[in-house]
Amino acid sequence: MISQEIRKQFPILNQRVNGHPLVYLDNAATVKKRIQVIEATDNYYRNINSNVQRVVHKLITWDTDTYEGAREKVRAFISANSTEEIIFTSGTTASLNLVAQSYGRSYLKKGDEIVITYMEHHSNLIPWQQVAKATGATLKYIPMQQNGTMKLENIKATITKNTKLVAMTQVSNVLGTINPIQEVAKLAHDVGAVIVVDGAQSVPHIKIDVQALDIDFLAFSGHKMGGPTGIGVLYGKKQLLEKMEPVEFGGEMIDVVELYDSTWKELPWKFEGGTPIIAGAVGLGAAIDFIQSIGMEEIEKHETALVNNTLEKMGAIEGVSIYGPMKERSGLITFNIDGVHSHDVATVLDTEGIAVRAGHHCAQPLMNWLNVSATARVSFYLYNTDEEIDIFIKGLKKTKEYFGHVFS
Repeated sequence: MISQEIRKQFPILNQRVNGHPLVYLDNAATVKKRIQVIEATDNYYRNINSNVQRVVHKLITWDTDTYEGAREKVRAFISANSTEEIIFTSGTTASLNLVAQSYGRSYLKKGDEIVITYMEHHSNLIPWQQVAKATGATLKYIPMQQNGTMKLENIKATITKNTKLVAMTQVSNVLGTINPIQEVAKLAHDVGAVIVVDGAQSVPHIKIDVQALDIDFLAFSGHKMGGPTGIGVLYGKKQLLEKMEPVEFGGEMIDVVELYDSTWKELPWKFEGGTPIIAGAVGLGAAIDFIQSIGMEEIEKHETALVNNTLEKMGAIEGVSIYGPMKERSGLITFNIDGVHSHDVATVLDTEGIAVRAGHHCAQPLMNWLNVSATARVSFYLYNTDEEIDIFIKGLKKTKEYFGHVFS
């Protein structure tokens, strides 16, 4: 297990909520920030605070070096071939929309198929709905098993010669399902399709090698891996990014501007119009340094132990329904207490200082598939402990008992 000393490096964890020590179990929504990330961002605003790639004074040189240095850290973190393949955006949503607006609208047409899953976050569903409406392409959904997984044979049967794009989350933010992305990428490529991967719930928690996976696009957010909000990444294979057009136009993404036409800079800057998210990139770089110092294998091992411990203890509580596979899942658990709305569960847990997520988790089609209106969710990160799991289980039992008395 990862040392307790790590918790001390996250200032926000050292507080009390409703008179109780904070037990933060909402990490799939956002991860708390390490003091070194906060300090790196603060240092940027205090001591640099210049723009990048403009004129030549010293602050700009420092700024550009730090900003592009963060890009290199991202490249190494996901094992991309080149920094030209790393586009900074405002987050996963913006990254997925960039691919949909630039690649999807340009290269899909009537009769083409977009293959997708029931477990997609709205950010990896609605953009493709809009592309389908604009181009005449059709959406096709891969059938799911009762335990929230998909069989490779069903994936293979859904992808046909008419499939031009597969959009899939690597890890479901509701079910915790880990999808077989490498195998799906091969199936897509065998029919000439590209694969777009939502990595919001995978990149912070499991080791990613985009070249080994052979994926075409990967989107993820900085704040879910301990970086600042407002910074995200789109990875794309260079040959695909080179033929795509920008979707935002303005300063810094241009090469030559004339009265009636313009040309664009080379990758990655042609997709980064305007003043970029400089402080966010600096903070993301600091977050990656920290993650690399621990090792993704250790983080994954720690979270797996936490989720297995929690599943075992939750399974012993009568009247608690758990969604998704019970084995080989990521570090989150979505559940309901029979007869109690998830918002009420979250409210009672909050009185005990326990922070969980409740609602449809931006996955309404999946909620419909599960035949529920909403669920509660606990999700873990490297600073969570077994002691916190025990506090959560105690709070869950108290919640169940409370509503049992109310409705009895």
